[in-house]
Amino acid sequence: MFDGGLTTEMLMVLGLVAFTMAMFTWDRLRPDLTALLVLVSLGLTGLVPAEQLFNGFAGNAVISVMATMILGAGLDRAGVLNRLAIWLLRLSGGLERRLILASSLVAGLLSGFMQNPAVTSLFLPVASRLSTRTGVPLARLLMPIAACVVMGGGLSMVGNSPLILLNDLIESANRNLPSGVATLKPLGMFAPLPAGLALLVLGLAYFGLFGRRLLRDADDKSVAPGRTESYFARTYGIEGEVFELTVTAESPLVGMSVGDAESNPEAPLLLALKTGNEARLSPPADSMIWVGSVLGVMGRREQVSDYAQNNLLRMSPRLRHFADLFNPARAGISEAVVPPTSPWIGKTSRELQLRKAHGLSLLAINRGSEVFREDVRDVPIRAGDLLVLHSFWRDLALAAQSRNFVVVTDYPKEEQRPHKLLHAVLIFLGAIALTLSGHLPVPVALMTGVVAMLLAGVLTMDEAYAAVSWKTVFIMAALIPLGWAMDSSGAAAWIAAELFERFGELPRWLLLFLTGMLTSLFGLMISNVGATVIMVPMAINLAISHGDAPLPYALVVALCASNNLISVSNPVLAMVSGPAGFRGVDLLRLGLPLSALYVLVATTVIGLVYR
Repeated sequence: MFDGGLTTEMLMVLGLVAFTMAMFTWDRLRPDLTALLVLVSLGLTGLVPAEQLFNGFAGNAVISVMATMILGAGLDRAGVLNRLAIWLLRLSGGLERRLILASSLVAGLLSGFMQNPAVTSLFLPVASRLSTRTGVPLARLLMPIAACVVMGGGLSMVGNSPLILLNDLIESANRNLPSGVATLKPLGMFAPLPAGLALLVLGLAYFGLFGRRLLRDADDKSVAPGRTESYFARTYGIEGEVFELTVTAESPLVGMSVGDAESNPEAPLLLALKTGNEARLSPPADSMIWVGSVLGVMGRREQVSDYAQNNLLRMSPRLRHFADLFNPARAGISEAVVPPTSPWIGKTSRELQLRKAHGLSLLAINRGSEVFREDVRDVPIRAGDLLVLHSFWRDLALAAQSRNFVVVTDYPKEEQRPHKLLHAVLIFLGAIALTLSGHLPVPVALMTGVVAMLLAGVLTMDEAYAAVSWKTVFIMAALIPLGWAMDSSGAAAWIAAELFERFGELPRWLLLFLTGMLTSLFGLMISNVGATVIMVPMAINLAISHGDAPLPYALVVALCASNNLISVSNPVLAMVSGPAGFRGVDLLRLGLPLSALYVLVATTVIGLVYR
C-alpha cells in the first residue's frame, strides 16, 4: 500500500489528468490538440524524460492500430462488401430476426480483428443494401450491428484501441511495481476471448429477445435507403422532376454566378449548367450564367414554371441537353454519413467547395431530428451528420475514397478490385495466423499483412496512407506518456491507496465491478484511450493493495473503457445515429441497460476465468 502523501510531481500529473478530462468533456479544444498539449506539458515539466516523450508514436499499440486500419481498407477495396451482403441475405432467408442476428454476429466477429470505426464503415452500405432488398427498416439493423461491433472488440487483443494499448501499459507498470511483486506478463492474443464472447452473446441476446420492443419507435425515423423519389420527398422535401431552363437576354440571371442564383429562396434545386458546348453536373458556385446558358433544375412543375416566368427563362418540355447527365445509371441522389475523424467537421459546404473539388451538390443535411434545406451551403458540418448529395456515381465513388464521409446509399458502381478479393482475404487471414503463432510480435505480424497487400496490389501506398485515422493515432500516441507519468510519479499508487482505504473491505468481485463502472464513466467523458491510460495504472495498484492478481483488473479496464453505448462520443454510434434517425434520448433508452449489463458480464467472466 502507498504510505506517502501527495508530492509536487503527483499534483502536476493529476492536474494534467483533470485538464484532459475537462477538455475532452467540454470540447473546448479538439481532442487531438488537447492530447498534444498534454504531451508537450509532460516534456516541459520534466514529468517524462525528453528521450522517452515521443516513444508512444513508435509504440507497439500505435503501429498495431495503423496496421488494422490499413488491413480493413484492403478488405473494403477488394469488394468484400458485396459478397458479404449476398451471403447474409442467403443465410437469413430474408427473415428480419435472422437477418439482424446474422449481420450483427458477423460484424461483431470482424470487430475482434479490425478497428471498430472501420467495421462500421464496412457495414453501413451493407446494412443499407440489406434494408433496401428486404424492407427491414435500417434503424432495426444498425443499432444491433453497432452494439455488437463495440462488444465484439473484446474478442482479441487487436479488437479495439484500449486492448491494443494494454500490453504497453503493463510493460510500463512493471518498471514501477513495489518490491516483492512479481513482474506482470504480457497478455496473449486471445486473453480477453471468454469475456469478449460473453459480451457478443449478450448483445445478440439483448436485441434478439427484446429487439422489436426496443426498436419499435425507430421504424418511421430510420433512413432506410429505398432511394425512391417518394423517400426523398417524405424525408427531405426533395421532390419534383428535372427541367431545363434556357437563359434569355432579358433574364436578371445574366451575369450572375450559380451561387447567387440559387440563393434566391424561390429558386428550385440547381443541379446542372450548360454554357457554350460544356455541360456540367454540380457546377461550382462561382460558375457564371450568360445569355443562352441552360440550367438543369429540380422541383415541382408549378414551382419551376413560376420561377421561369419571374426570371424570364425559357422552360423546355423535355430534356434535350441533360438527358445523359441525369440518366439514373450515371447520376442521382445519395446519402453519406460524416465520421468523427472527418476533416470536414466544423466546415461548411461553401468552404469545402464540394461542387468544384468533388462534383458533389449538397441538397440537405439530416442532423438528428433536424433537416437543413435553407442556406444548406452555410451550415457547419458536424460528426454524424447525414449529407444528401447529388452527383455522378463516379464522382461520388472517387470522393468517398478520401474517407471524409461514408456513403450509405446502394448506388450503381463497379467493385474497385474484385479480382483481388481472394488475395485480400488470404493475406488478412495470414496476418491473423502470424499473430496467433507467437513467433512474431503483433505489430510485426500485422504490418507483414499490410506489406503483402501493397505488394499484391490490393492497395496503393496513397490508399494506405488515406486509410489511417491520424487523429486516432495522435490521440493515442500523445496520451501514452500520461499513463507513464501516472505510474512513475506515484499518482496512480496514491489514488489506489485512497480507494483501498474506503473500499478495501469489499469482496474481489465487487471491487472488479466498481473498477469497470468507474472506467465506463471515464470512457464516456474522455474517450476509451484516455480512460485506459488513466485507469490501468490505478487498477493495477488497487489490485496489489487488495492482494489480488493485477492482470484481471487491467483487463477489466481495457474492456470497459469501450463501454459507451449511449453517446455519440463513441465513433461507432456517431456513424450510425444519423442514418438510423436516432436522437440522444433513443440512444439512452437503448444503450443504458445494455451498458450496465456490459459491466456486469465483463467483470463476472473475468473474475471467474482469471484468478
